[in-house]
Amino acid sequence: MNYMPGTASLIEDIDTNLVLHQTVERIHVGKKFGDIPRGIFVVRGENVVLLGEVDLDKECDQILQRVSIEEILEEQRTEQQAKQESERLKLQAVKERGLSIPKADTLDDF
Repeated sequence: MNYMPGTASLIEDIDTNLVLHQTVERIHVGKKFGDIPRGIFVVRGENVVLLGEVDLDKECDQILQRVSIEEILEEQRTEQQAKQESERLKLQAVKERGLSIPKADTLDDF
């Protein structure tokens, strides 16, 4: 999940579309974060699940270390690779015990 702080404006319409100005994509990995400037976003109202205000005083209380974009992307890539390796090892252990885990796309919809 990405956290994208910015300034929101509403476009009055049936679906209440949003325009986000000065938007940044904030990526968190552990106690580190990095901001990637994204500019203006237009979001169709039917895709909005939650929009809320951020308490800037509370945000400053967190002990997070700001790092460069390159560093946070590398940290994120490393974390994702570690998760994939962990999942691969779990699947291998299950297979060695003669079991199998069905893939989500092969399950019937109930």
